[in-house]
Amino acid sequence: MLEITSLNNPKVKNWLKLKDKKYRDLTNLFLIENDHLINEAKKAQVLQETITTNQNIKADYLVTKEIMHQLSNQKSLPELIAVCQKIPPQPIGDKILVLDNIQDPGNLGTIIRSAVAFSCDTIILSTDSVDLYNEKVIRATEGMLFSINIIRTDLDEFFPTIQDKPILITDVTKGENIKKILPLTKYVLVIGNEGQGVKPQYQKYATHYLKINMHPACESLNAGVASSILLYELNEANHE
Repeated sequence: MLEITSLNNPKVKNWLKLKDKKYRDLTNLFLIENDHLINEAKKAQVLQETITTNQNIKADYLVTKEIMHQLSNQKSLPELIAVCQKIPPQPIGDKILVLDNIQDPGNLGTIIRSAVAFSCDTIILSTDSVDLYNEKVIRATEGMLFSINIIRTDLDEFFPTIQDKPILITDVTKGENIKKILPLTKYVLVIGNEGQGVKPQYQKYATHYLKINMHPACESLNAGVASSILLYELNEANHE
């Protein structure tokens, strides 16, 4: 275990740069903290190096609390932080969730957890959505980002490639109850931006418009809740 005591150490400077999306994109690396996330990263074989303040913990680097304070985003200082390689994309599956311009990190984290819980195999994340490796997104996933195939891509290029599957888009005015079209062994579920919904240029690809039945006093649900309900229904129908 190598010891580093200076904030000016080149290694520390590079770690700190990983807080910036531009540097994460440049290096294909990102930071995670807490034991659960690090264990999940290890299972996914993307763990590159580990950093600790505790000489009794097995890690690659031993640093001061001052350095750890600069690296961490938590109020309570962690004893262990890790640098990971970005997760390489896999071939697109048959149960696809498309996210169009999702901006809230907590929503994205919730959606990823629900996608794993309800057997979705691929998430397509638009290029204008919040960064997958934003620390708030990572924390909100509770480690589930390591358990599902997530591909960030231009939706203008993506939609023309998936005409062999039902494309489900939410629409509160002309949508139908999802139960009417279930079960589906293949699907493309499209969830839009928290405020504007799915962009008009993508709505034309819909084979089915969906709505979630709810109390009239509630006009809409946020993207995280809506995704979770629809993914649950899709998964449940295949197990009945």
